[in-house]
Amino acid sequence: LRNGAGPVIGLRADTDGLPVLEDTGLDYASRASGVLEDGTEVPVMHACGHDTHMATALKTAELYAQGTEHWAGSIVFILQPGEETAAGAKAMVDDGLWDKAPKPEVIYGQHVMNGLAGTITIMEGAAMTTADSFRVTVFGQGSHGSMPEHSIDPIVLGAAMVMRLQTIVSRQVAPQSAAVVTVGSFHAGLKENVIPDRAIFTLNVRTFDPKVRETVLGSIRGIITMEAGASGAPEPLIEDISHFPPLYNDPAETARLTEAFRAEFGAERVLPGQPVMGSEDFGALGAAIGVPSVFWYFGGNDAATLAAGTPPANHSPFFAPVLEPTLSTGVRAAVRALYSKVGM
Repeated sequence: LRNGAGPVIGLRADTDGLPVLEDTGLDYASRASGVLEDGTEVPVMHACGHDTHMATALKTAELYAQGTEHWAGSIVFILQPGEETAAGAKAMVDDGLWDKAPKPEVIYGQHVMNGLAGTITIMEGAAMTTADSFRVTVFGQGSHGSMPEHSIDPIVLGAAMVMRLQTIVSRQVAPQSAAVVTVGSFHAGLKENVIPDRAIFTLNVRTFDPKVRETVLGSIRGIITMEAGASGAPEPLIEDISHFPPLYNDPAETARLTEAFRAEFGAERVLPGQPVMGSEDFGALGAAIGVPSVFWYFGGNDAATLAAGTPPANHSPFFAPVLEPTLSTGVRAAVRALYSKVGM
C-alpha cells in the first residue's frame, strides 16, 4: 500500500499448512489434502495458525486502505509460503522480492501461540534458534538374519550413531548454553530375518550461539563418520534438508513497540518473552537487505481452556485458537505496530 511520502514498513504473514489430520471437530475443520515430494498423499490443516496470520494481515491491509487520511508512507504486506520448510523467505528473496517491492526500514511479524487470548508476548534479542536438519544414509552389507557375521548391519550401526549423537549436548556443550539434537525418524529393512544394506535417519539441531552450532555440527559429522569406520562400513551420506536462520529482535525497535503495545492493550496484557528453541525463517527477510526486524506472539486460548490443563500446542491436530479475542488482538497489534511508524 502506497500513501504518499513517509516511512516504508514491512509486515509479514506466513501462509502454509502442515501434513496433519485435523481433529478439532470444528464445522470449518480442514478436509484438504496435499502431496509430499515422494508422492505420498497426506491430510493438510493449519495446525500452526498461519490461517490466523493471513486473516489478521488482510484485515490490517483493509483498515489501512480505508483509512488513508490517518497515515502516510508505504506498507509492504509480505504473504509468505513455505515457512514450515524453511524455504519460503529465502525463495522470495532469491526471486527478487526486494527488487520488486520497496525496501522497508523495518519488518514486523507475529505468530499465534497457545497462550491466553488477548495478550501479547515480546522480547528483545535472540528469540528463536538456528535450526539445521539432515538426512543420513548409513550403508552396510545385507545378509540373512541367521548369518550376521556376513553382514555389516546398518541398523546396529545406525542405532550406535543415534545413541552417540545424544551425548553431544550433555558432554560437549556447556550447561549454561542451549542446544538440542533430535533424531526424528529412522527407517531400515522390510523383513525381520533380513539384515538390510542401508538405514536412513533424519535429525534436527537447534542452537542460539554460532560457536555452539559449529561444535555440534562438527561433532555430528565426526560421530557418524567414525562409527561407520569402526564397523568397516562405507562412509555415510549426510544430506542437508533445511536451514532456519536465527530470529533476532532488534532491541531499539522492540523497546519502542513494547511501549506502543502497552498503550494499546494495557501493561498487564503485554508479557515479557523468553527465548524458545523453535525456529522461524522470518529473519531472512530483513537480513537479506540489512534492516532490523521484530517478531512477537499473541495468545489463542481462553482462560477456561488454560485452566483445564495443557491446551493443544501448535502442530497438534487439536490446535484451534478461539476466534475472539484472538483475531482482533492480532489485528490491533499489527495496526498499532505499523501506526507507530506511519501514523499521522
